[in-house]
Amino acid sequence: MMDEMKPNLNVTSPRCAIIRNPDQSQTEEEEEVGEENGVLFYVNKSGFPLNDKTWERMWHHVAKIHPDGHKMVTEIRNSKELPRVPLPVVPVFPTNTPITDRLWLVQKYMSDLQYNHTGTQFFEIRKNRPLTGLIDSAKEIIREALPIKCLEAVILAIHLTNGMPGVERFPISFKSQFGSTVHRHVVLGVYCGGRYGALGMSRREDLMYKPLEFKCLSDLVLDYEESYKRYLHVLKKVKIGYPISHDPHSYECIHWKALTLNMIKLSTDGVRKELEKYSREVRAKMKTSGIVSERPPLVPPPSSPRKETPGRLN
Repeated sequence: MMDEMKPNLNVTSPRCAIIRNPDQSQTEEEEEVGEENGVLFYVNKSGFPLNDKTWERMWHHVAKIHPDGHKMVTEIRNSKELPRVPLPVVPVFPTNTPITDRLWLVQKYMSDLQYNHTGTQFFEIRKNRPLTGLIDSAKEIIREALPIKCLEAVILAIHLTNGMPGVERFPISFKSQFGSTVHRHVVLGVYCGGRYGALGMSRREDLMYKPLEFKCLSDLVLDYEESYKRYLHVLKKVKIGYPISHDPHSYECIHWKALTLNMIKLSTDGVRKELEKYSREVRAKMKTSGIVSERPPLVPPPSSPRKETPGRLN
């Protein structure tokens, strides 16, 4: 695990270009660059502990994007008495814990890890990896206890909800636009006992966790669309994936886009029609597989554990 004395940076960054290291070839650099919500960021591919190149590159990037720049970086790196960062406790569920409470505790744990604003994604997530490999990545996220982005949160939520009785999980991906900038985001949709909700991470509270209280999939998706509108974003596409296996040793890959909705062309009624048709097909497959869930105890859902933070959306 990274030294606990290394600071847990929470840097809100504007859109920026990647700062090229003169000692690094363009090919090497491109392999270590990712993109989320219209913003380029570095991806740590060195594992843990971070190698010197990744560590120094992160600080160099933070100095470029933070309002206080090199002054902030210098003060932190020269300090000899940095406060220790508390480690979030992985939730443990007694057998009688309602599903709604379990999901909220999973979300709270992820929110306690905090959203990663450093410009360097600490965990490499390859969406085409088998599920067993992604579960290994989730265990690494728990072990290192570092801030995460939305895709890492989806993988972590899959791991933490494995084995929950009657809970089905599926990815929901969003493509929105603000001005000329395209933003992408992903959450983990959940279904149990005739109710839908979602788990995830975002800079905005209403673009991540959704309690298990939506009567249909279309209500959940349209609720996200309303959230995007509040930030003057145009939601262009929504992609719904297939339910994800609960077998942590499965070599299946996650199906990220079984259904694609063009939110620009479809009316609200059209969105509802497509989503209801898709959800009926999925529920039919669940019935034939013998995995239909029982309705969980419905308790008043707690409020989202993550507070509003300034910055971009996802």
